[in-house]
Amino acid sequence: MVERNEPMTAAQIRQRFVEFFSERGHTHVASAPLVPRDDPTLLFVNAGMNQFKDVFTGREQRPYQRAVTVQRCVRAGGKHNDLDNVGFTPRHQTLFEMLGNFSFGDYFKADAIDWAWAFLTEELGLPPERLVVTVFDGTGEDAPADDEAAEMWAKHVPKGRIYRCSAKENFWQMGDTGPCGPCSEINIYRGDVAPATADQPGTGPEHEEDAYLELWNLVFMQYEKLDDGTMRPLPRPSIDTGMGLERVATAVAGVHSNYETDLLAPLVDEAKRLAGDAIPEGAKEGPFRVIADHARATAFLITDGVFPDKAGRSYVLRRIMRRAIRHGADVGLHEPFMHAVCRKVVELYGDVYPELRERAAVIDEVVRGEEEAFRRTLDRGLRRLNKAIEQHDADRSSFDPDVAAELYDTYGFPIDLTAVILREHALTLDEAAAEQALRARQGEGGGRGANLGGGGSISGYYS
Repeated sequence: MVERNEPMTAAQIRQRFVEFFSERGHTHVASAPLVPRDDPTLLFVNAGMNQFKDVFTGREQRPYQRAVTVQRCVRAGGKHNDLDNVGFTPRHQTLFEMLGNFSFGDYFKADAIDWAWAFLTEELGLPPERLVVTVFDGTGEDAPADDEAAEMWAKHVPKGRIYRCSAKENFWQMGDTGPCGPCSEINIYRGDVAPATADQPGTGPEHEEDAYLELWNLVFMQYEKLDDGTMRPLPRPSIDTGMGLERVATAVAGVHSNYETDLLAPLVDEAKRLAGDAIPEGAKEGPFRVIADHARATAFLITDGVFPDKAGRSYVLRRIMRRAIRHGADVGLHEPFMHAVCRKVVELYGDVYPELRERAAVIDEVVRGEEEAFRRTLDRGLRRLNKAIEQHDADRSSFDPDVAAELYDTYGFPIDLTAVILREHALTLDEAAAEQALRARQGEGGGRGANLGGGGSISGYYS
């Protein structure tokens, strides 16, 4: 174990992870861009294994059988969408860094388990008595329980801290068919010593989420799933692991939230500095955390060639940016600020991802232009919406869809942004009825919203 007086920084964790597995024969492979290469099934790269998908299926050969990566990922659209949680839970981000080690038909469970345990407890110094693991219990898929992994974990973890979970929690597959297998998740208990309650139903990480933080998922790809749902063993079982850098940095630093780590706290602080004395009394942390996360995602997405626009990846970026801008307006940031927070992103991450520095001027120009355009829409629409909320009948929980249609038609204010703000006031909006009302207004020849820069499509702002 390495002795340290101070907790490791996130940069040190990142570097040591790569060194640890490089010392064990893994080739360090650079992060792929966030826009997937030749994979129309993905909106963004959302896991470390994405760039190795064809290697796992055998369609591509690489000159190595072991790899280690630090992969930038985005989960803000499609199946993997954390956007609504970002800023208001301790552990969700749109962009995050995933640490991963991979074996393509080389080592398997024993090494993956032993090395994961050694890295967490010896390299990072996490207390073994706070770590618990989960394994597949054999339910939910046509595959046996992973007793093999359970026995391997028993060398490191008391059996009372080895929880058995169904396929929903502990079985991974690449698609409806193809490579798949059981997985083991390593969690850290938020108290002093994790209870040994694996034999008690309804306990453990699966049921007591607030008491545990998932750190690392080890996927044991040992089967191929066929069209009829049956499994057959793979001739060369493989390993795919993923550990969020933000989460493990939280555990190592001993803080409660990812936003308190040195990965995100400087961005939160920058947003507060820019707001200065304009921060309203009683303002909470959530909006500043939204800004920190979304500025980071914005800078990386633009670096990888995504620009805010009306469809697909571009519209997801526009939603991310405008969500941050709207929250900024709530906490006193009444002038363009996103470009300044994005500059801080470049400063923090430019050494690890030099492409950020190379595109810093582009990031600045794009972000500034998008914010200036949206602020005209935002200011006009918010004034009208706030007035409508004040005049709303307190006995009704539903908001008038005609007013939402007017907001878009007259001010270019997106209907789904209206719905999000209304939810914050305990009001609901029938978005389908609002869109129908909008079509009726525009059919009468009075529609101007499409030309006001309201944000592209009528809906989809926060889907």
